[in-house]
Amino acid sequence: MGGDPLTPEPTKWFFRETQAKLGVKGNFMPLAAKPPYLDLGDWLAHQTVEQYRLLEYFITAIQEVNAYTESQICNPKDCPTMSAGRSVIILESLFIPQGMQLTVEIRHYTYTWLNNERNPIRVPACQYIALVQRWIVGKIHDPVAFPTDSPFGPGAPSFESSYPSTGTKDADNKKPIAAGPTTLNRTLSDLAGRDWVGKAMGFPETFLSDVRTAWRQMFRIYAHLYHAHFMHPFWHIHNPNSSDLNSAFCYFTSVGKLFGLISERDLEPMQELVDIWIANGSIPADCANGAFVVAQ
Repeated sequence: MGGDPLTPEPTKWFFRETQAKLGVKGNFMPLAAKPPYLDLGDWLAHQTVEQYRLLEYFITAIQEVNAYTESQICNPKDCPTMSAGRSVIILESLFIPQGMQLTVEIRHYTYTWLNNERNPIRVPACQYIALVQRWIVGKIHDPVAFPTDSPFGPGAPSFESSYPSTGTKDADNKKPIAAGPTTLNRTLSDLAGRDWVGKAMGFPETFLSDVRTAWRQMFRIYAHLYHAHFMHPFWHIHNPNSSDLNSAFCYFTSVGKLFGLISERDLEPMQELVDIWIANGSIPADCANGAFVVAQ
């Protein structure tokens, strides 16, 4: 990130409307909106698993070994930190006799990881991404954090058995396997006085917090993919007029904004692209305005 640190970076290719096109028509609202009568916890669990599945495809692309350098495309030398560019945020503007006076804040989007002592440390992007992958995979395969058994007994639908793209399937990969029985590890009287997202389907009180953490970390990976790797490999291996990366990120952002899973501050490194999609309707108004933001 060279250049004057007090000025924004030059406009990136992916912030141009010509490069912001999607590989689908319309928008992702039909895929983002929760189906009627489905528990919100189940839907957010499904979306988290599905969004990680889509993101993993692009992570694999930057983990490919370059035949000339014999190192991964995203490596410690080229990406020594987990970063996503910088921007100048205007905090205040005043008209004075000499002209306009601006109060600005320079924000460098470099992300740190907490070590075992809970201290933030900078690590290469490839290591950061691997740590995020391990954390998310650990969560979605943890039967306590993301229970796949229905609390209503054997045969009742659960988030995993309801969606073939994320559920366990039979040997022919044609239909989900019915969920088995489950048990509560806390008394009903203890649970009755409090409520949280997913409670009715057996999700723990920390479920929504875990989902938001996963969403924030997945966004950081998307931001790094764009800022560090848009030209190589994605622009070269995908038709820029129907970008798979754009489509996946637009879908991710639509869901995240619709349910309030990611903050406006977190979105800043990619705000220009998000604004293009909001303006042209690729991110519909309900998503842009957070029509179903979860208050918890």
